[in-house]
Amino acid sequence: MLKDGEYTAWYRTSRGQGTGRIFLSEGRISGQDAFISYGGTYAVNGSQFTATLTTRRHTAGGPTVFGIDEVEIQLAGTVSDRFASCSGELAQVPGLIFEAILIPVREEDRPRVRARAPDASQPKNLYRLR
Repeated sequence: MLKDGEYTAWYRTSRGQGTGRIFLSEGRISGQDAFISYGGTYAVNGSQFTATLTTRRHTAGGPTVFGIDEVEIQLAGTVSDRFASCSGELAQVPGLIFEAILIPVREEDRPRVRARAPDASQPKNLYRLR
């Protein structure tokens, strides 16, 4: 079952591979990697997964795994207990196959946020000695 939440996405084409963060929420996809943001929609029917994914560059940098910045990909794949896998061909780059695996981010996988030290510029926030 593909649940709403945060996923690590590993993806590849014949031009390269990469990783990013994907958020699934009520049929909508959002996310990004170091250079590209993602958006789109998805649907799950039993163990079958379909999605329409669009990309747009948000930061200057090297070439994408597509060779161009803005694409629309029709994806189809399967869902298991631990991940989803899908693939599709880009209309903008005929013959280029995009493959992706979505791995759920578990709560224990998230980096722990450390409590900040009191702001020393605000003496009232510092611990008082008695």
